[in-house]
Amino acid sequence: MADRLGVIGGGESGVAAALLAKQNSWDVFLSDYGTIGTAYKNELLEAGIEFEEEQHDLVRLKQMDLIVKSPGVSGKVKVIQELRKQNIPIISEIDFASRYFEGTIVAVTGSNGKTTTTSLIYEIFAKAGKNCCVAGNIGTAFARAIKDKKYDYAILEVSSFQLDDLQSFHPHLAVLTNISEDHLDRYDYDFDKYAAAKMNITAFQNSTDTLIYNSGDAKTNELLAQGNIQSQIVGIGHADFDKYLMDASSKKYTYNLVGVHNEMNISMAVCAARKFGISDDVIHKSLAAFQAIEHRMELVAKVDGVQYVNDSKATNVDSVYYALDGIDAKIIWIVGGVDKGNDYSLLLDLVKAKVKRIVILSKHPENIFKAFGDTGIPIWETDDTKSAVEYAKNQAESEDYVLLSPACASFDLFDNYEDRGNQFKHQVKKLMSAC
Repeated sequence: MADRLGVIGGGESGVAAALLAKQNSWDVFLSDYGTIGTAYKNELLEAGIEFEEEQHDLVRLKQMDLIVKSPGVSGKVKVIQELRKQNIPIISEIDFASRYFEGTIVAVTGSNGKTTTTSLIYEIFAKAGKNCCVAGNIGTAFARAIKDKKYDYAILEVSSFQLDDLQSFHPHLAVLTNISEDHLDRYDYDFDKYAAAKMNITAFQNSTDTLIYNSGDAKTNELLAQGNIQSQIVGIGHADFDKYLMDASSKKYTYNLVGVHNEMNISMAVCAARKFGISDDVIHKSLAAFQAIEHRMELVAKVDGVQYVNDSKATNVDSVYYALDGIDAKIIWIVGGVDKGNDYSLLLDLVKAKVKRIVILSKHPENIFKAFGDTGIPIWETDDTKSAVEYAKNQAESEDYVLLSPACASFDLFDNYEDRGNQFKHQVKKLMSAC
């Protein structure tokens, strides 16, 4: 009789894990308390995988030998709590997929910069001719990426949610960009719990593996000082940038990314590439060709001398700090959404120095207004993207920046951060057409 695998969650990660499990002779049952998208449902039907939606059959799920929990499913939900009482092993999709991958894993996590750093590493590895995939939190689930093709390297972006519930996930090289307050609603508003989840990236590393980390990040340094890390560690701080932003002959790399935070992302990617013996020539070509990731400090257009920047992925305070700090001009800042327990005081001095007007784009502007209402900076509130962009245009002067960098999740007004960024870009492009 085949081992029985239960999958909780019918999105990208859950369905991909189910398909990989079926391919490897598991008896698979997928359960989702919500509805499963048509495309995913068709994949399950085609593969002959049993599933349910809008309910959890606990009687059946308690008969499973192993449970794969999708990252979007909180460990606090009833079905997970009930399954834990049965002592059924519960693991993440990223852990499950790694059991069927025989190559080298390069994994990147962090509160900010992980998508850019992951993409940079993949760009360099691909240009070096390495047989590699890019997967994880960046879009395609790891389980899907490896289901039908063999790779020598997997370049993975992993979130804190994906790093929960690990039993064996083993990155040969791990990159930890930083740890700042984010997703605290998922971790009982306890920064230490969130930070511990990020540090799980090192949990199964050994002395032959490497951890690259931000040596200027206070929380990372605090956790490393506890002495629980088995891997070799390489710290990168501002003082080390020249080592990684220049080649062996001290020729500076050419790159299209802006801001000190991106210099850190580049340095970490270059360090990772050098660990695998990739040449300076390949690194030069890769960095010169690389463009900013969509919704991450993405220059949308310049209209009447004003730069419009889409940083919709900036869903926490730390991301916004880097965005504001990286712009050397006056800024009209569009902020707001679903507050995740943000401490806006961290931005106060920077906002006073750089922001000329604040536009709150949200159904719930109270916390942001409370944080910045006494700064003397004019604040305008709206729940409409068109109005936000038009107001910003009317207030901006040549050489100003209009920056969408929300510091919040998007779900009060938008489907996700991509939808928010796309709506912003659509309105900016309408300005271009009008001009």
